[in-house]
Amino acid sequence: MVVAQDTDYVFLDEPLNNLDIKHSVEIMHTLRRLAHDFNKAVVIVIHDINFASCYSDNIVAMKKGKVIKSGKVDEVVQQETMEAIYEIPFDIREVDGRKVCLYFNS
Repeated sequence: MVVAQDTDYVFLDEPLNNLDIKHSVEIMHTLRRLAHDFNKAVVIVIHDINFASCYSDNIVAMKKGKVIKSGKVDEVVQQETMEAIYEIPFDIREVDGRKVCLYFNS
């Protein structure tokens, strides 16, 4: 339906909600392809920072309705920023050129 509507912008609120990992990855691949192949701006509200980090070009990080930081993934996915937003310790690693947040050891 989104492709058929042929709008310049696609807005999605938690499109991965209640999906398993396999289907979440498939949805994110599809959305990324939609953005690049059809020149769409895809705006997603998502709480999983690793999906945001691995599939986004830009991130707007918010807390309590206020923008904490916005920009390219490398600018936003920083330890200090993540810890300020989520209020837990973060360890950020690079895997295959993508930033991945580790926060399970806190």
